[in-house]
Amino acid sequence: MSERYSRQVLFPGIGKAGQEKISAKHVLMIGAGALGSGNAEILTRAGVGKITIIDRDYVEASNLQRQQLYTEEDVAEKLPKAAAAEKRLKAINSEVEIAAIIGDATPLLLEELVGGVDLIIDATDNFETRMAINDVSQKYNIPWIYGACVGSFGMSFVILPGKTPCLNCLLRTIPLQGMTCDTGGIIAPTVQMVISHQTAEAIKILVEDWDAVRTSFVSFDLWRNQYTSLKMSKAKVAGCLSCGEERTYPYLDHENMMKTSVLCGRDTVQIRPSKQGEISLEKLSGQLTSLGYVVKGNPYLLSVEMGEERMVIFNDGRALIHGTKDITHAKTIYHRILG
Repeated sequence: MSERYSRQVLFPGIGKAGQEKISAKHVLMIGAGALGSGNAEILTRAGVGKITIIDRDYVEASNLQRQQLYTEEDVAEKLPKAAAAEKRLKAINSEVEIAAIIGDATPLLLEELVGGVDLIIDATDNFETRMAINDVSQKYNIPWIYGACVGSFGMSFVILPGKTPCLNCLLRTIPLQGMTCDTGGIIAPTVQMVISHQTAEAIKILVEDWDAVRTSFVSFDLWRNQYTSLKMSKAKVAGCLSCGEERTYPYLDHENMMKTSVLCGRDTVQIRPSKQGEISLEKLSGQLTSLGYVVKGNPYLLSVEMGEERMVIFNDGRALIHGTKDITHAKTIYHRILG
């Protein structure tokens, strides 16, 4: 047993047996922003065997106030968050296997990745992805931990298939937060509080101390000094299509997954091609430069300046068009650049 985990092993709730279980587990992290980077760092330091991180975005200056894994250098290089997180986490603990995926957590990708996963942690910023996580959790019997925060308000809930209500059930009972940090702001202590709730429950699950797992819905407002814990056992719906008696997992219907979407709270449209495939960023950079565009890039993406708008293109053909919420206009830009 590595000396680096000695203080954790001394804790009665974990011990040597618990640490061995932690080191054998695989956690799937959806999102590498504020919640994702904090969750990933704590679990990496705790010695989880493998952590797979999925994120579609890159590091920007506004992230540095609360997204603890990233630096000004990552901003300057426009590194994808998943790649920057992988580099930092490997430097923190080389014993942990880190797998970074730069892309969207689509239902198709989630179903490809869940084999051998012991726990899913929600660190995303949109309900389309959360509902897909929820259905994957129920279909493959994998626990997942919901978390969200905005301003000084945060919330978290552990979803155990077959035991607790799922997110689809929960939406009928609790009006979950609709604002985002891009519209309502965010303070770092709120992020840290949600991370603490998520990682505490994650470690309980990883050591298989099921009796210790919190099954109540937690919410708090640090600025107003409010804290609430609600029992949710009665929220389970027998007819729920995600976890009920005749479940159909509606959010895993690949045809229902949007290929074009406005990113939550931002003047940015994401366009995901119907057919994923690697593109040559080096070749594309040369073509766009010859046409007079200002192009900057790294091995993961290209940034193309277009007056007040900017297009960021990833290896898989996915693109972010910054400076607009107009999907039709964004599509026009996309086809003008990528054909």
